[in-house]
Amino acid sequence: MGELREIGVGVIGFGLACRVFHAPFVSAVPGLKLRAIVQRKGNEAAEAYPEVKIARSVEELLEDAAIEVVVVATPNETHYALAKQCLEAGRHIVIDKPFAGTSAEAREIIELAAAKGLLAAPFHNRRWDGDFLTVRQLVEEKALGRLVTFESHFDRFRPMPRENTWKESGDLSHGLLFDLAPHLVDQVTSLFGAPKSVTASVRTDRDNSAIEDAFDIVLAYEGMLAFCRSSMLACDASPRFLLHGTAGSFKKYGLDPQEPALVGGAQVPLLGSPEVWLEEDESQWGTLSVAPVLAEPGKLVKTVVKTEPGDYRPFYVNVRNAVLGKEPLIVSPEDGYQAVKILELARVSSKEGRTVAFEG
Repeated sequence: MGELREIGVGVIGFGLACRVFHAPFVSAVPGLKLRAIVQRKGNEAAEAYPEVKIARSVEELLEDAAIEVVVVATPNETHYALAKQCLEAGRHIVIDKPFAGTSAEAREIIELAAAKGLLAAPFHNRRWDGDFLTVRQLVEEKALGRLVTFESHFDRFRPMPRENTWKESGDLSHGLLFDLAPHLVDQVTSLFGAPKSVTASVRTDRDNSAIEDAFDIVLAYEGMLAFCRSSMLACDASPRFLLHGTAGSFKKYGLDPQEPALVGGAQVPLLGSPEVWLEEDESQWGTLSVAPVLAEPGKLVKTVVKTEPGDYRPFYVNVRNAVLGKEPLIVSPEDGYQAVKILELARVSSKEGRTVAFEG
């Protein structure tokens, strides 16, 4: 690869999203330069990134003409307004999930970006989780035969609502449905496309909870059902992935290790350096169970499957290349719209107790 033109990046917000998922990976991709972070008060951003300008407002960040890409990493209900502000200012945008609080807002963002000739990339980074990369490979190889059920869990045990966090407030864009479901739904649709229908239970399971803190979403495909599930009362977690097909099954426990590693202070190496980023511990690898002879279903062969290394850097490599006009976005704005639309239909299905057709 030849010498890359440097692309300036600014991040709005210095919560978990910026600290763990954006700033470290932007900083690890050649050709991207983290130039500014908006932190309205406090000095944590300056202490973590002393070489980066700390802006106290979005307007101050946008004064820097060298910033071409702005990452919206703020509370969910602010995504739409901030995305519009940055697009109107002529900046490409990356929007942390959810892409918007409603599908109507998502459509407005898409249309504004198109009218301005700018990129609007949903941050569906969990397409680059190691466990999902492993599942994708097994599905593409048809290792299970014809897939009949695909089950994806993202469970937590948090029985007491947390205080003083926007994620536990009652805005419709908060709660597990708009926190974790965008990832689970996007993983499914990136593999299988848009579903034929949505059937869901979206609910509040915990005592004294102000948010939707549990969901079970069923996406129907021709000959297959995909289940996306999450709970904050999973003291003993379900498998992260459980797939059944005509020739076998795959089961895997444990979550991708990148987030906890970064929370614990791990540093993401510069892409292209000899340092290996992160591999999952062997104890968390999944198991593939197949029947080599279908007429003898009792004779199973079980194989431990090494988890592919997870790595969120390729998301920002793709954003860099898309800004340079070298390739399209892997996660398109339409993918962001589709995820939000499915979540809206999940609410309708749950409230009305019926299956809802997905029409895009």
